[in-house]
Amino acid sequence: MKLKTMPIFMAFLVMGVADAMGPMSDAVREQYELSNVMATMLSFFVFIAFAAFSVPGGLLASRIGMKKLLLLGLGLNAVAMLIPSLMVPGFALLLGCIFVLGIGTTFLQVAGNPIMRDVSGEGAYSRNLSFAQGIKGLGSTAATYLVGAIASIALFSQMGWRGIFPVFFVLMALAFISVAMLKIEEGKPEVPPSLASSLELLKEPVIALAVLGIFLYVGAEVCMARFLLPNLKEIGLDEITAIKYGPTLFFGLLTVGRIVGGIALSKIQPRPAFRISALMGAIGAGLLMTGNQSLAIAGVVLGGLGFANIWPLLFSITVEEKPERAGELSGLMCMAISGGAIVPLLMGGLVDGGLKAMAFVVPCACFAYLFVLSLKGGAKQAA
Repeated sequence: MKLKTMPIFMAFLVMGVADAMGPMSDAVREQYELSNVMATMLSFFVFIAFAAFSVPGGLLASRIGMKKLLLLGLGLNAVAMLIPSLMVPGFALLLGCIFVLGIGTTFLQVAGNPIMRDVSGEGAYSRNLSFAQGIKGLGSTAATYLVGAIASIALFSQMGWRGIFPVFFVLMALAFISVAMLKIEEGKPEVPPSLASSLELLKEPVIALAVLGIFLYVGAEVCMARFLLPNLKEIGLDEITAIKYGPTLFFGLLTVGRIVGGIALSKIQPRPAFRISALMGAIGAGLLMTGNQSLAIAGVVLGGLGFANIWPLLFSITVEEKPERAGELSGLMCMAISGGAIVPLLMGGLVDGGLKAMAFVVPCACFAYLFVLSLKGGAKQAA
């Protein structure tokens, strides 16, 4: 593996920090005495940035280059992590920091996938990109675990839930330095994508349905990250056990599933793999609705494995429809990550309304849609 890929892998690692905002929401809710809907604003402000800045990020990259966009994203993330490290912010300022984190992470997503091609050796791009997704999952798992474990570390215990921010700041700073030192010759697009040409693609039903699928998938994943911990505590698990078998296990299985999926996809066609993944995710979320401890943990396992490869599968299947416009499709897919802002608000409202475990009907319905979507498609998609 080329040394030039290491800074990019580190950038993928710190992308996972955004996933920690869901599990952190419960501690923030207690600190500021918020409703579940208001606490979900942490995830909302991360993911709504994808709706606003994905396509503009692609346009900016075509002018300043992918490396500079990557550095801009890491710089914004570092600033977002520094402020809560130095002071106890008001809730409005905290949301502002989280929104900046969302913008920075959007730029990392937009720049990270294409720049990996520029640092990879001949024939190694697909392998490296698959491995990078696994590293991103590892970052999500580690960040989620640290949210619960940081209070036990003496150096950060006095800071409470804020103790995680200095750790995230150091990681962002190290990633920024490593990417800044990287020398790279970037490929330039012959025709830079435009906002109008990207949005025009949504007029095609196949593309629109796929973008909606990404919107619902990301929303369902954030619902799991946000509500697994309080749900498992609600059905009788103590906090340490709930952390272990909730978000930590879920994100760990996402990582394992992505690595295994990268190997399995050399033998299994994307469409059947997509169908199996969507069905597993729907069943997993359905088991969480039962409120039974054993079935809920089984639901986390099935959900983690089912959720793992939806993004690369749906992305690759969709790009096969119009490979010549992959850049514009990538922008739309990243924009659809904003589902992580909208869908959890619905689930938060159901939880506040007293539905408790039954509120997992939201991610279950999202994956039911994905399963139906997996049954459709043209000749290209079925291949």
